Amino acid sequence: MKTNARRKAPIAWVVMGVSGCGKSEVGMRLAQTLGARFIEGDRFHPMENVAKMSAGVPLSDADRQGWLQALRAEIEHAWDAGEQVVLACSALKRAYRDILRGDSGAVRFVHLHGERGLIAQRMAARAGHFMPQSLLDSQLRDLEPLQRDEGGMTLDLRQSPSMLVEHVVASLKNEYL
Repeated sequence: MKTNARRKAPIAWVVMGVSGCGKSEVGMRLAQTLGARFIEGDRFHPMENVAKMSAGVPLSDADRQGWLQALRAEIEHAWDAGEQVVLACSALKRAYRDILRGDSGAVRFVHLHGERGLIAQRMAARAGHFMPQSLLDSQLRDLEPLQRDEGGMTLDLRQSPSMLVEHVVASLKNEYL
């Protein structure tokens, strides 16, 4: 296919946003569509971070540092294997995205954005997740929107996961055709 022929290196897609925005669902679907490896960023949090969040305590930048570095290492590991990768990760701040991006321009961000009320409803409806709804406001305060120079797009999370994936795939075709 023409799309793969012009690509110089595998791409890492980071599906980002606050908790409850649909990162995991959209990320898994995108990975499946692209034939890419899916990485669930939450699985890389150390137990201390999970305990803090479970207790309703927001993570500090220092708390996130090792987690973000581990995720960057996973991206590099996938690339070393010649794999394209999709990562579900909050990536709330530009500094966090800079760590995930490293020196590579082959990282693209998909920010799932929406209204607080809708996200809160989604968080209330899910079961078994360590992130309490009480931390939503702290995440929204920390969220720094994607900037034009960061290589990404902002999508409305009110759209269905399949429609969101279609937007990403369409952007990929536009970039590499």
